[in-house]
Order: sequence, then structure tokens, then C-alpha cells
Amino acid sequence: MKDVDSRDTVRAKPPAVKKAARAAPFPAALEPELATLVREAPVGPEWVHEIKFDGYRFVAFLRGGRARLTSRNGVEWTERLPRFCERMGRGIRAKTAVLDGELVALDGRGISDFAALKDALGRDDDAALVYYAFDLVYLDGRDLRDLPLLERKEALKALVEKAALPSLRYSDHVEGLGELFFKRSCEFALEGSISKRKDAPYRSGRGFDWVKVKCQKRQEFAIGGFTEPRSSRQGFGALLLGVYEGGRLVYSGKVGTGFNDKLLRDLRARLDTLERPESPFADVIPRAERLGAHWVQPRLVAEVTFTQWTKDHRLRHPSFVGLREDKPAEEIVHEVAVPPPKPRRRD
Repeated sequence: MKDVDSRDTVRAKPPAVKKAARAAPFPAALEPELATLVREAPVGPEWVHEIKFDGYRFVAFLRGGRARLTSRNGVEWTERLPRFCERMGRGIRAKTAVLDGELVALDGRGISDFAALKDALGRDDDAALVYYAFDLVYLDGRDLRDLPLLERKEALKALVEKAALPSLRYSDHVEGLGELFFKRSCEFALEGSISKRKDAPYRSGRGFDWVKVKCQKRQEFAIGGFTEPRSSRQGFGALLLGVYEGGRLVYSGKVGTGFNDKLLRDLRARLDTLERPESPFADVIPRAERLGAHWVQPRLVAEVTFTQWTKDHRLRHPSFVGLREDKPAEEIVHEVAVPPPKPRRRD
């Protein structure tokens, strides 16, 4: 795979924003476009394929030499990352711009790593952070969302290269070869790949212009309780997890692996502040799994890997990856991979 971490650059003059991009006021907020989970990468020349980064999705708002970062649900992160935002604001050479991308931390191989991101944020080490920009939706008084993806990315690439910031990188893509791109992504131990229609406009919300394929089963769960630790273990034994179905929290199983001692203690302290007397789950949890359980308000979100779902919708062999601070618990649902969009017919 060429440029697995999108670090190679080609110097080019910034392209002029097409007149097709309409003049518009600077947006105060942006609902990002989201990808639908599919079983395999789509095929056809209408698709481009990008790395699926393992980090936090952020929209970057740049205005008057200052930058703001907001999460996918609009939560402000600027005050948590003041130095990072200051560097981005000073470096990007535009009066106004809105970028869509992913905040990551890289491991020794240059691969995005969620645990490294959590560690960097916990240590307030913004020097370890990188923002991979994969879309540009607004630039210098013009709304680019109606332009085709490749035109938006051409303008984005020029903007990122001109900034020349080590912490700001352009997320490159490959046209076609979706199955091979996904295979190579998994070989490099990446989270997966994202496929996007190259001629599509930017549409907020989840749809089929952007689709994702994961190298392993992995998703977020709301934490509704925990069990007491046994033997010499500290903190807690396992987290009780669930997803929302029709506004009701439905039990998905428990996870007791993937924690170190410090995380067990720190997470127990947070869970204690959320304790409640009754179960937040709408269904009845098996007695063996709820013995000695402590119930909590389902505000925390855990990311978990697992091998498969059982017939009764329980997780098999789950392992904890980390807490998600960029997604509200009430938005967590059971992700089901669907067939990818069919190739367009050629007349």
C-alpha cells in the first residue's frame, strides 16, 4: 500500500476554489458525515479508499488565526488542547476554513493507536498528537460541501501542504482496488478502511456515500454496571455492557480483560460517582452475571474488541480497548455490517 500513514507530500500550488462553491457565512457548527459499516469494501471506479484511523473524530474550525476543535457530537475540546489548537490556527494559511479529520497518536511504526492517544491525552502531551485531515467543507467564505469529494480533497491537500505543520497531515487515498486496500490495511494492523464515492457531495449524518470495513469486530458499548473484583484483583471484576434499542439499554455481556491495575483503579473511582440503586438495563441479566453487581448511570462509553456475537446477542471473547470521550452513550447501538453498495451500471 502506498503511503500507509499519508506522510508523503507533493508540492503543488493551491488550486482556486471553484465558482461552483457557493458563498456562505462561516458555520458555527458542523454535523459530520458518517460511514456505514459494510461486510467488504465496495468495488468500482467510483470509489476511493482511505485508512480508517484509530482515534477521535474532530471538526476543526479556523478563523482569524485561531482554531477550535469539536467532537462529532459538537462537544468543545479547544480548552483541553490549547497549545495544539494554537499551532493549528497559526499554521494554516487561510482566513477561514473548516476541516474534518481524526486526532490520533502514532506508535513506533507510525500507525495510529488508540491506547497511545488515551495515554497522550492523560499526560497532557499534545506534542504526541497528529490531526489527519480527510475533508475540507469550508474555505475563505465559500461552502465546499456541494463539490465532489475529489475536488474538496484537492483543495485540502494544498492547504495542508502549505501549512507545513508536523501535527497536521493529509489523509491520502487510493482510487479503486478496494479489496486489496482493505487487505493491506489489515496486514499493517490498521483498524480498517473507509471507502468514499469520489464524486459525492459532503452530506451530514450516516449514509452510503461513505462506508467502512473493519479488520476485527470492534464497537462501542454503554457501561451500565460492574462487578466486584475477586482474589488480588483491584478496582472491579468486569464491566456490564449494553447498546440502545428503541431508547432502551439492552444487555450485551461483560468484559473483564484488557485492563491494567491503574486503569482498574481509575475507572472504579469514576464508576463509583455514577452508582445507582437499580439496573439501567431494560432486560433481565442472567443471575450468574449479575451477582454482586453495582449499577451505574450509563454515561461512560467503552470500546471493545470481540470475536463474534452469540445467538442471544452476547459478546464472545470481548477485550477492553479504552473509554470513548467523543461519543455520547445514548447514541450507542448494535452495529451490523450490511452488504456494500453495488457498482454503478455503465451505459
